[in-house]
Amino acid sequence: MSETTTIRIAHSPDSDDAFMFYALTQGLLDTAELKIEHVLSDIESLNQAAFEGTYEITALSFHAYAHLAERYQLMPSGASFGDGYGPVVVSTSPQTRDGLAGKKVAIPGELTTAHLALRLWQPEVATVNVAFDKIFDTVAGGEVDAGVVIHEGQLTYGDIGMHKVEDLGEWWRGETSGPLPLGANGIRRDLPSDLKALLCRLLTESINYALDHRQEALSYATRYARELEEDPVRSDRFVAMYVNDWTRDYGEAGRKAVQLLLDRGFEAGVIPVKIEAEFLD
Repeated sequence: MSETTTIRIAHSPDSDDAFMFYALTQGLLDTAELKIEHVLSDIESLNQAAFEGTYEITALSFHAYAHLAERYQLMPSGASFGDGYGPVVVSTSPQTRDGLAGKKVAIPGELTTAHLALRLWQPEVATVNVAFDKIFDTVAGGEVDAGVVIHEGQLTYGDIGMHKVEDLGEWWRGETSGPLPLGANGIRRDLPSDLKALLCRLLTESINYALDHRQEALSYATRYARELEEDPVRSDRFVAMYVNDWTRDYGEAGRKAVQLLLDRGFEAGVIPVKIEAEFLD
């Protein structure tokens, strides 16, 4: 382990990820001889960087994991599930699933789970990759017929007059009776086993610290809340949506949900090969 003293931890610049990594990135845990570097980047950029193994620990879309299983393993904690909610398909006027067939829909990245869920919901859309924080503008400007919003946009689309076409997490629950797995924390497969075990323990401790010291961690995380920064009630609600008991531990139900998503993606032809999810213990 002594050869690997610097660990780069990369995650999205949003409040739920900041909340779960608060203790680990802000020096509140004993990290032994490790030096922790904190990297912020949008999820699609992280998905793409993972192909090069850029970061020892990185947030990954489950869709991206299906392409990266030879390079990254899933850490046993830190996942985000949409438990009856998730990415939202929005438009400037009422739309239907059938009505979007053949239409242009903005997505926050080719390898995001938002894109995978959209394809499972309506395979006939023509997707346009747009930075997640530009999707509202792209939809409002008429460049696309609809867009899939993630992060805090799932709560704020109504504030700017957008119509909800479908909540993909709500649709998924109707289809499967389970939660929609959205994102995970991946750890690079080539790291020494003892180092991986230590980092998995530290991530779990960081999540538990935040959940046990909620207001302290929220006060830090809300600086990443963008449009919710001045709305502590909805900021708290958003963090609670994606950092909860699912995040502490997948459990059997969570692991089955991940495998079901990967299997459905393969059966639909969105994921090119059949993947068996590999979880570190």
